[in-house]
Amino acid sequence: MKKSPKLYWSQLRAILHTLRPQETEVGFSTTLAIYIARYFTLNSIAMILALTGLVSLFDFIDLLRRAATKPNVPASLVLEIAGLHIPYYIIYVLPFGILLGGIVCFSRLTRSSELIVARAAGISAWQFLASPLACAIFIGLFTTTGISYLSSNMYREAELLDQTYLRTGGGPLTLQGGELWLRQADESLTDHGVAILHAQNVRLTKKTLELSGVTIFRLDEHDRLILRIESPIGVLGKNQWIFQNSSQLRPDHFPQKVGDITLPSDLTVSRIQESFASPDTLSVFALPSFIHLLERSGFPSIRHRLHFQSLLALPILAGTMALVSAGFSMRPARRGGVARMLGSGIAAGFALFTVSKVAEQFGESGALPPVLAAWAPTGAGLCLAVALLLHMEDG
Repeated sequence: MKKSPKLYWSQLRAILHTLRPQETEVGFSTTLAIYIARYFTLNSIAMILALTGLVSLFDFIDLLRRAATKPNVPASLVLEIAGLHIPYYIIYVLPFGILLGGIVCFSRLTRSSELIVARAAGISAWQFLASPLACAIFIGLFTTTGISYLSSNMYREAELLDQTYLRTGGGPLTLQGGELWLRQADESLTDHGVAILHAQNVRLTKKTLELSGVTIFRLDEHDRLILRIESPIGVLGKNQWIFQNSSQLRPDHFPQKVGDITLPSDLTVSRIQESFASPDTLSVFALPSFIHLLERSGFPSIRHRLHFQSLLALPILAGTMALVSAGFSMRPARRGGVARMLGSGIAAGFALFTVSKVAEQFGESGALPPVLAAWAPTGAGLCLAVALLLHMEDG
């Protein structure tokens, strides 16, 4: 029976299709992703806890040294202060802990040939690094939102205990003695006006702030002097300042006795104390509103804005450290130079840590904007990690 030309060509195409080499498509293995993510997470958490324990040990020794000159301070109090510092140190060592944990994880997987087999099966480095990267970012998010809230409360309590029992002469939280300058909104005389308060001496008794030798400069929105007030005593009440036996002086006028006067204020004793305290005593949720209050009151907010941006950048920095650890630890052992690559990874981590601290100092001095000072080390580390992985994956 003679075949039709149409049927002949269809059979020929089918035969050629079977002879053509088929491209294998390797999908994302959920089992492999979970295995690598679990191994990476356990190593990272172990490294974070180990580094936190080491730093806390040195902190405890330093507190013991300071308490040695205080015979009335028991060792249990020193241990309590050191324990309250632990969440703060977890945030502090988190990036370097993830870097070391990632180096341990990926170097072991490479030595056992598990990653080599996965790459030989067609799984790219970008695929099996997705789950560790997601875990590192999640650890950073949990630290920013959860541990930072816990750290701020515990660190504030530690600062109070430290200043009460270990420091001599008081500290910024005690508000005892010394001069005080304050700036706050003052719209009772003109819109968008400000008031600058200067006290020669400060005293805090039972959560009541008392000022002596007070001078108040009331300015308009263009910082022109409207009124000057002198008062021997000032007290911070509820939503207002109360100044006793005051006298006021207007430009081109003689001084005039006015007696007791009040000045509306949204400041409280705790807010004034917190404005002098470390930004580490505030959580990421409390920082935005407190920064706004500081700027309205004329307090410097650079440290608080820098700390807020650093907390926001922490998840991306954690993911960056995971990629950096992979770039320095996935070199096959048969190619040699593994120890040098691992040492380079640790050196890169120290370099990023140094860059972040230098940028932080520039940010606190005002030489760099807080956003740039907080995000620049993260961006530099991310560029380094991507360059290493591209070189390792694509040559």
